[in-house]
Amino acid sequence: MLHHVEIYVSDLERTIAFWTPFMEKLGYEADRWSEGMNYVKDGNAYLCFLQAEGKHAAAGYHRKRIGLNHLAFTGDSRAHVDEIAKWAKEAGHSLLYESEYPYASGPGYYAMYCEDPDRIKVEVVAPSDA
Repeated sequence: MLHHVEIYVSDLERTIAFWTPFMEKLGYEADRWSEGMNYVKDGNAYLCFLQAEGKHAAAGYHRKRIGLNHLAFTGDSRAHVDEIAKWAKEAGHSLLYESEYPYASGPGYYAMYCEDPDRIKVEVVAPSDA
C-alpha cells in the first residue's frame, strides 16, 4: 500500500543509533544516503529519516499533536517481541506502559512500546497466532 514514509528528526545520527539495530531485529536493511537513512525489507515500502533544519528542528515532536501518533511493526512471535523489548530496555530507551507489558492494549494483544530519541512512539506486536 505505501511506497515509503519519510520522517524529519532533530538529530539524524542519534536517530540512526536507535533505528538501525531496531530495524535490523525486524529484518530491515539500512541504506545510508547523502541526506538520510532508509530502512528497506524485501524491496518493499521503506522508512526514511532525514535531518530537520533550523526552526523546524526546534519545534519538536509530540505524538499527541496533529500528525503521526506512532509506527507499529509486526514481530515474528511473542518471543521476538520480548527480545526487542529486552534490547530497548538494556539500550536505555524509554519503554512505554512497562507495568502493563505485554498486554497494555488489552488481553490477547501482545505488544511492546517504546520511544525513539525524538519520542516517536514505536510498537512491535506479535501475530495473534504466535
